[in-house]
Amino acid sequence: MDLQQLADSFEPMTCIMSVQVFDDGSYGNIRIVCGNKPYVASIESPDNIAFSGMLKNKFIPDSPYEKYIPKDLNFEDACYRCAVLKKPFHTYIHPERYDFWVDMYMMPIAADEGNTYYLAYSQELTAGAISSRMSNVDAAVASAVLETCIKLRGTNDFKHTMDEVISDIRDLCEADKVCLILTDAQKRSFSVLSEAASSPERNYPVEKYLRDTYEDFYDIIETWEDTIAGSTCLIIQNENDMKVVSERNPVWCDSLKKVDVHTIVLYPLKYGKATLGYIWALNFDTEKTAQIRATLESTTYFIASEIANQQLMDKLKEISSFDILTGVMNRNAMNQKVDSVIAGTDKLPPQTAVIFVDLNGLKQINDNGGHANSDRLLKQAADILKETFGGSDIYRAGGDEFMVLATEISEKALEEKIKQLRLYQTQPGSVSFSLGYCYSEGEIDIRQAMSTADKLMYKDKQLFHEKYPERKRK
Repeated sequence: MDLQQLADSFEPMTCIMSVQVFDDGSYGNIRIVCGNKPYVASIESPDNIAFSGMLKNKFIPDSPYEKYIPKDLNFEDACYRCAVLKKPFHTYIHPERYDFWVDMYMMPIAADEGNTYYLAYSQELTAGAISSRMSNVDAAVASAVLETCIKLRGTNDFKHTMDEVISDIRDLCEADKVCLILTDAQKRSFSVLSEAASSPERNYPVEKYLRDTYEDFYDIIETWEDTIAGSTCLIIQNENDMKVVSERNPVWCDSLKKVDVHTIVLYPLKYGKATLGYIWALNFDTEKTAQIRATLESTTYFIASEIANQQLMDKLKEISSFDILTGVMNRNAMNQKVDSVIAGTDKLPPQTAVIFVDLNGLKQINDNGGHANSDRLLKQAADILKETFGGSDIYRAGGDEFMVLATEISEKALEEKIKQLRLYQTQPGSVSFSLGYCYSEGEIDIRQAMSTADKLMYKDKQLFHEKYPERKRK
């Protein structure tokens, strides 16, 4: 068969590739035998979208594919399944190493020569994602992805739904363990959002294990991007694949072997150019690799989008609930807390205190020294309250007034804290508090407690003004 003539018969950029199977059943020596003019142009022409992404900008027939793209285990597996197992392959992906998307098609060719097998590899490159191509997937894959999307979009309990999705992925992979781990590159931190196990003995808490076992597991997490090496994911199916990981990342590979991990699927959760986290599946069913890859290519895209949306909502909620100046919660958050307590959706424990705090002389400081000085005093006051009532809910109720909701505190401990606050200086320009509180050992009427604390605070303020008439508001 004239392979060059076959390649030239395709209109899209197409090359003919060969895969060699060795005596021990493993495979490798994957080569680009020849290519048509559009394919060669994708390597050699500076005007082509792919030009800058190629490792070599000169096409040489029958070269190892690694001359043009970095070694990619996913790509090699697709070539093997197509050429040797005679299974057509199609995917539309965005490898991290490129600025473009790749719509790739692989078809087996009946040109086997001994232990060498052939496939035709066609591709079309697009500058951005095209939704119609992303949805052009196998019916079973489309059904699984659609089910995930429906669950995520229709939920009122994001964490519970994400647990369901991760459990579905575990079932798909038939893995010992599947975990979704969130990462924060700026803080160099991680947390486990969801996990699922195949049996009770494997149902250990992943986050606790990682924190107990490693001094800083984020040191390993930040190596994963280089280990994935610009591909869409990392799928380790056998010992030969594990050798590649060992070369790229020996520390992580050793840690996997210590916990008896033989196969692994690792997918980054990308939103734009940001990595929000990873999904991993340990000791999965390698017979389902093609289905797993096809499903997770799309599923992780939507999971990442939902996580980004949830994080944005959490951030907006945080912004709407916190006072920017002082860093304590604002009046909106206070009202929501009170409403939830009144409605019975938020139960306050026994030994609860409501404390109202008002700054003395703030108006004079503002009038004489300007907003900068009064803002400084408000920040100092909030810091004092946070230090004194660490772990309690602290709200800026408005202006120079704060409310503290202290729970699981004895009356004696509360009185000690109130005493500490009264020790602060009462000289002009310094933090000075007027205080009132209501304490309860049993069930508390939040509205009545707030009213009592507020009245006592104003009574305390009246005493302060009698003692320091020059600090009275005018």
